[in-house]
This record gives sequence, C-alpha cells and structure tokens, in this order.
Amino acid sequence: MTGQARLAAFERMLADVPQNYTELIARLERLKEEGKTKSATFRQYLGNKMTCQYVLSLYRDYGLLEENDTEVS
Repeated sequence: MTGQARLAAFERMLADVPQNYTELIARLERLKEEGKTKSATFRQYLGNKMTCQYVLSLYRDYGLLEENDTEVS
C-alpha cells in the first residue's frame, strides 16, 4: 500500500468511526425501548460502542479530533 493510499484509508476511517458510533447509539436506544437489553444483539452493539469510544479517545489523545467532536458518553 502506497503512502497516499494509506493516508486515504486512514482519512476514511477517521470519518467512519464517529458515524458508526452515532449509529450504534441509535441502535442501542431502539433495543432499550423494545426491552431487549439482555439480547445477544444488544450486547454486541454495546461492545462495538465501547470499541468506538476507545478509538475516538485515541484520536483525541493524538490531536486528530477536537474535544467536542462526537461526544463520548
């Protein structure tokens, strides 16, 4: 992978992780409303949300995202 291709892939990831995080929050809320908080799907989404939170915090630590970009809750 060339340097340009690698940078482009990173830029896509930098844009996609906050979007995925937002989508996961919405899915979790929907499952909560349906009373499915003990389902395997809910737990998988919760694990994915926590992974996104970690990646977003790393992005912030390295100055790749501003503090107010995609609030981590």
